[in-house]
Amino acid sequence: MNHLKRFLPLALIVLTIASCKVGETYQGPEYPLPDKFYGSDKLQDSLFVGGDRIATINWREFFNDTILIALIDTALENNFDVQKIAKEVEIGMEMVKQSKANLYPRLGADPFRYIREYYGGNFNNHGSNRSRRNHGPDNIPTSFYTENLVHAISLQTSWELDIWGKFRWQKEAQLAEFMETQEFQKALQTALISDIASTYFSMLMLKSQMTVAERNYELSQNTLRIVRLQYEAGETTALAIQQTESQMLRAKALIPQLEKAYISQENRLNNLLGRAPQAIESIHFLEQIDFSQQYSAGVPIELVQNRPDVAAAEYNLIASNARVGITQAMKYPALTIGASTGFNSMRLDNLIDPVSSSFAILNGALFQPIFQNRRLKTNHRIAIKEKEIAELDFKETITTAVTEVSNALVNIEKLQEEYEIVEERLGITTQGLGNAGLLFQSGFANYLEVINAQEDFLQTNLDRVQLQMLLALAKVELYRSLGGGWQD
Repeated sequence: MNHLKRFLPLALIVLTIASCKVGETYQGPEYPLPDKFYGSDKLQDSLFVGGDRIATINWREFFNDTILIALIDTALENNFDVQKIAKEVEIGMEMVKQSKANLYPRLGADPFRYIREYYGGNFNNHGSNRSRRNHGPDNIPTSFYTENLVHAISLQTSWELDIWGKFRWQKEAQLAEFMETQEFQKALQTALISDIASTYFSMLMLKSQMTVAERNYELSQNTLRIVRLQYEAGETTALAIQQTESQMLRAKALIPQLEKAYISQENRLNNLLGRAPQAIESIHFLEQIDFSQQYSAGVPIELVQNRPDVAAAEYNLIASNARVGITQAMKYPALTIGASTGFNSMRLDNLIDPVSSSFAILNGALFQPIFQNRRLKTNHRIAIKEKEIAELDFKETITTAVTEVSNALVNIEKLQEEYEIVEERLGITTQGLGNAGLLFQSGFANYLEVINAQEDFLQTNLDRVQLQMLLALAKVELYRSLGGGWQD
């Protein structure tokens, strides 16, 4: 009881000191956001009027394409970057566990120690050399004897009390860095899904364009056949055959160009899937892609909850704030309590005798850094500046996110307008191509008018297919910029 009373004041002092924690508790910075996205009034009033937020829609439901979904599933399992970031997350978890362990005492064992010391004849029992003042050959020891012989087994423990919150700040910083890595993992998934969808839609566009090019090539062959018949009948010249044949070859040359581009996109997609180049099943055409679902784009404030890069930037800010606390705590005294117990004997047969060989030691040390070449003060000031940089990065990330959404909304709106124009133009060129063919066969139009009509029809069809692809990509980009794609 007397021993408990003796240590009670010390325990109270330790607990009181341990409750002191330097640094400031994290508070998110204020950042004013607009009530709605700029430049999207017309679009949000027409296309995205549904109740569900786009960013909250699962990517399987958003794309609604069995082949594309299967490709994304393969990539999420085999993509090399996905596998690497998963390992980074595992490393982060180990670091979090380590930061928690810093709060607890350390325990070590010395299973067996054997010390046998030898000294020369000129050394006394205290290990001092009285003869060392006089150097000469007469002072050289001629014999050695055993001064000390020790056998020891012991356990040691030490505990640095977290007086100023250094270890608690380290734990908070490590946890924030781990959460930041998880957000990076989400951001990687959203980017990967977007890249796969974009590449897939590009392949579908090229496939549709190849169909258009092959059809135009067939039309050119028919025109050339008619021109040759007219030449044989003396109704036209050899120049007409040469120009018509040249136009046919231009139409034919477009086919291998599109095939080359298709293989290039196919190889890119295979690389995203984490596998060697191979044929990819594609039974759809771009015209079959359906994006008719009605969703709402939401409001800018929701980006903070939806976008992984915004969340990662805030976790980086939290970690920076914690590092300020760490560097501040490093400037104050560190209190370490140590203890050891075991057996110590000069005779091996008495080593584990609890009566004659056992020992126990309790000690404490208070370390106050005094002169560190300004290092601790500099580290603290640098940490404060790094926190300020992290806060600017966070605000910049939010601004970039809002800008990307605004750009995506305006892009969709203007592409819709272009698509309506090209649809009207396609109707005119289709009618013009049919009329040119009839007039040419009737002798009321020459071959140049037919060639021009065919080229106009080809270009309009290619433009239409490209706009369909750009619209699909724009909606994918809007989905990504709103933070969609990481939800399971």
